[in-house]
Amino acid sequence: MNFLYKLPGYVLLLFGGFCLSWGGLIVRSFETTNAWDILFLRSFFFFFGVSIFLLIAYKKESIKIIKESGYPGFLGGFVMSLSFIAFIFAMMNTSVANVVFIISTQTMFLAIFGYFYLKEKVSLVGLISIILAMSGIVIMIGDSIFSGTLFGNIVALAIPINFSIFVMIVRKNSNLDMVPVMWYAAVLSLMYGLFMTESFIFTNQDLFMGFLLGIPQLTFGFICITIGTRTTRSVTVGLLMLTETLFAPLWVWMFLNEIPPLSVFIGGFVIIIAIFIKSFDRARKLTH
Repeated sequence: MNFLYKLPGYVLLLFGGFCLSWGGLIVRSFETTNAWDILFLRSFFFFFGVSIFLLIAYKKESIKIIKESGYPGFLGGFVMSLSFIAFIFAMMNTSVANVVFIISTQTMFLAIFGYFYLKEKVSLVGLISIILAMSGIVIMIGDSIFSGTLFGNIVALAIPINFSIFVMIVRKNSNLDMVPVMWYAAVLSLMYGLFMTESFIFTNQDLFMGFLLGIPQLTFGFICITIGTRTTRSVTVGLLMLTETLFAPLWVWMFLNEIPPLSVFIGGFVIIIAIFIKSFDRARKLTH
């Protein structure tokens, strides 16, 4: 695992976004239609993957690192575990494009939460990007009222909101390590699945899909993004993470012929423009 720390941050971020982009296709490929079954399988393999990474990265200090994360670590894990639930339910109740476009608005929600929680000022450029992003969401959600995917879009909104809350927790606790936080998230989401899953009899395909969703998609994606953000300027992180936004709809179109309505592409295009504008706002702040 040490070789990962030697790779350029932008390479890790691109690969992390690429890994995450397969989530929608994998969820669509399960034989079961029970969201809690999928959550359980994903969380089980994610817990296994994060635990191994924790042991490799910290060795004998693993338990100590988890304990030292304390209440902020547990709270951060709890918030992220709610995002894991929202991801599965959103993917099963609306188009993959809808979900990833809505997830990509997290930079705008970060600005909103930062303004109210951390008293950070929002520039004019930042305000324009927020208004554009919200307009894109309104376009997609407005159409979903008539197409029957409103529930999925509303649930998808919980993902960037929860992520923004998580970042606020990290900002208030600057020494908080991401690895034990994700370990808590894995444990909690696994517990939700244990309580809510009606039967633990799974087909071989569902077990394999659970493995793909928990290890290559989530664990690899999480590890690469966690390491990559340490050496990459925040200005470029959001743009590089668009890998997930751009590739996720492509996979379901190529393999499942899922083509969302035109309103999704219009709303998604508006959101991507908002992200680009927000990135220029960050670049301008760094040059002053």
